[in-house]
Formats: sequence, structure tokens, C-alpha cells
Amino acid sequence: MVILGLGSNIGDRLAHLRAANWRLSAILQDIRLSRILESPAMLPPDAPPDIDHPFLNMVVSGTTTLTLQELFSAVKAIERDLGRVQRCVWGPREIDIDILAMGDLVMESAELTIPHRGILQRDFVMLPLAEIAPEWRYPVSGPFYNMRAEEIIVANGYVLSDKLSVYE
Repeated sequence: MVILGLGSNIGDRLAHLRAANWRLSAILQDIRLSRILESPAMLPPDAPPDIDHPFLNMVVSGTTTLTLQELFSAVKAIERDLGRVQRCVWGPREIDIDILAMGDLVMESAELTIPHRGILQRDFVMLPLAEIAPEWRYPVSGPFYNMRAEEIIVANGYVLSDKLSVYE
């Protein structure tokens, strides 16, 4: 199972997510889509106010015959094709597609870490992940090793709130 995180915080955010999902359907089978959540942008403390745009986020799971490197290349091509412009680090994004996990694979390279490095610290990832992939378990040794997404949510105290809400 592949788990992807999608986000958009500039332009027609919902249209960007829909277009990305349509494109992902060409490379993923057995697709499951989470609800869409709206969350504040993650920004460094000194970020200029003009890059502070709220995100729409969702998680997508599915299966693929692609290798990890092929999948990485494919999601980067989708981002480019959908108009993603490279701005500053932490800057606004038309579409952002992160490979969050790929089965129980654990690996780290210069360009990619699986599972995604920030997966446990992001409520806007863990809540929708648990919604569509409740059987997924965190494969990295440490305090969350082999815990299901729902158990991680409880351990971290993640809830929907004024800060993080379902996009209607």
C-alpha cells in the first residue's frame, strides 16, 4: 500500500486536489480518498505574512506496480504539470504531493525519506490517514513502532478543532 499526502494553499485549492487525484488514478489502483481538511500553513517564525495561506490537505492510499523511484518521479511530474512553482522554502504551493509511506518500507536518501519525516507530528496527515488506512502501522523503531494510525492519534492528542477542520 502506498500512502500519499496532498496539499494546496494557493489558487483554486480544491481544483488542484481534484486534478492531482485524477492524475494519480493513472498510477494507483484501489484508491481511497480521505476527507479534505483545512489547516494553517506550517511556517518558520520569521515567515513573511504574504506566504501565510491556509492549506487544504488530504491523504490518498492505493496500490501500484511502480518502484519507489518511479512513483517519486511520477508525483513530481504531476506537481509540475499542475503548475507547481518553486518558491521559497515553506512557500505557497499550487499542489504538493508527498509520499508518506510505502508498505512497511523504511529508507532514507538525500531526496526522500520513507515514512515521511514529519508524518507523526502532523495532525492534518495522521487524522485522514487513519480514516482511509486504519490497518497501516508505523514501521520505524522507537516509541511509535508498529502502532496503528489511530493509536498514534490518541497518543499525540490530535483532534479536529478550530485550527484543523473538515473542508465542506
